[in-house]
Amino acid sequence: MIGFLGNILGSILKLVYGFVSSSLGSEPAQISFYAIAIILTTIIFKLMLLPINLQQTRSTKKMGEIQPLMKEIQTKYKNDPQTMQVKMQELYKKHKYNPASGCLILLVQLPIIFAFFAVFREPATYAFTEPGLYESMAKNFLWITNLENPDIYLWGLPLLSAVTTYIQSLTMGQGNKDPQAMATQRIMNYMLPVMIFMAARSFPAGLALYWVVSNIFTIVQQVISNRSTLSIKGAK
Repeated sequence: MIGFLGNILGSILKLVYGFVSSSLGSEPAQISFYAIAIILTTIIFKLMLLPINLQQTRSTKKMGEIQPLMKEIQTKYKNDPQTMQVKMQELYKKHKYNPASGCLILLVQLPIIFAFFAVFREPATYAFTEPGLYESMAKNFLWITNLENPDIYLWGLPLLSAVTTYIQSLTMGQGNKDPQAMATQRIMNYMLPVMIFMAARSFPAGLALYWVVSNIFTIVQQVISNRSTLSIKGAK
């Protein structure tokens, strides 16, 4: 599955690279065609997943809205599991919420995300398969001389990966009123960026660049979504 999807996504990266190189003509000194192709392909990838991501966002917000009602049912019927289950189902039906939807959406996304990681780890395998093509390409990006190697500056893409992951976690967690969920979210808000920072130190810089651009896209999407929700609630 990963190999199949990797070939598809690699083809997209190659098409974007071809479009960029033919459209711009001369290659910029500071940003290679390959770096531009990574950025554009990441945006295309996020746009492809946008309907799924929006559905996941709606599901998460709906879960946050009914969480207090779920707690009430769990407290009231803690000694009657059968009635609790019936009441839960009635609650889900009333609010048109499917508790399995979040997991299903994540399961749809994971193979695609893993495949994209594979493409940026091994672009010569999945995208630029012609002998010598990938080796002959310029791969610089601003301070990075070669995107297939890790960024040697910790303040560079590793730090940007961690910071954008932290901001994304904050925007994703807005609207959740459940104290236990909020406590878990706070822990993840700090743990995940640290883990990403450590991982990005060994990632190929091209993969870290993908991660940063992907996070920025999600942050913008989430901010717009949060503001839209607040506007709707204010209108009511």
